[in-house]
Amino acid sequence: MAKISVENLKFSYNSKDEAIKELSFSIEEGKWVCVVGHNGSGKSTLAKLLIGLLKADEGKIVIDGLEMNAENVHDIRKKVGIVFQNPDNQFVGVTVKHDIAFGLENQCVKQEKMVELVEEFSKVVGMNEYLNKEPHQLSGGQKQRVAIAGALAMNQDIMIFDEATSMLDPEGTKEITNFIVRLNKELKKTIIAITHDLEFARRADHIIVLNKGSVVLEGTPDDVFKHQDILEQTDLDIPFGLKVYQQIIKDEVLKNKKELVDKAWAYSLKK
Repeated sequence: MAKISVENLKFSYNSKDEAIKELSFSIEEGKWVCVVGHNGSGKSTLAKLLIGLLKADEGKIVIDGLEMNAENVHDIRKKVGIVFQNPDNQFVGVTVKHDIAFGLENQCVKQEKMVELVEEFSKVVGMNEYLNKEPHQLSGGQKQRVAIAGALAMNQDIMIFDEATSMLDPEGTKEITNFIVRLNKELKKTIIAITHDLEFARRADHIIVLNKGSVVLEGTPDDVFKHQDILEQTDLDIPFGLKVYQQIIKDEVLKNKKELVDKAWAYSLKK
């Protein structure tokens, strides 16, 4: 059985324009799936539907065997954590330790257990030395790691990252990307990453491409990147390295590694 199943989902913010149209897909347990698309494609709307912040007009969402509805939404949220785009908007505690503990306090976890969990998961994300720091003392990447620790402390085995690297500098992006890899490969978390960045998406197991609220392409990164025409039609750009490779092999077969390097360097200088 799929960890997450979406069937014939529809949603509109008004009666005229559908943000999500007949959307269907499934995600297996332990997989890392990237949902990609340009602004307005419906990907962030989908993230909000998956955690019950929005209610679908039609269709069905089933997460870990529970169908999304008014009766089950609170139980589903115990299984699904989300890290939003802007780290400043998601920091709710006055210090790191208070922020990690926020969800535990809402669940009335006992004080002794709460302290134990905060210590444990602050170490997991490498923030245990920052527990008394205030938000303004942290970098964007550090704030994202605090948000991840809060989700992990809640024992949520599904993690949604909604454009979690879009407001970070290259170092912060690398930091969070590597941490997502660790969450998926070592801690066996099921990952859904919402993004417009195909360079980031190439690390995933599976990619779902959205355009105007519908799936236009899906498959492994290798499968998806073969359809450059579709990606360009949806205002997405394939990774630069793959562009170089495709340009190099377009008209000729390279004979050795040195020739490949020389051709790649020559092509990159034209950019």
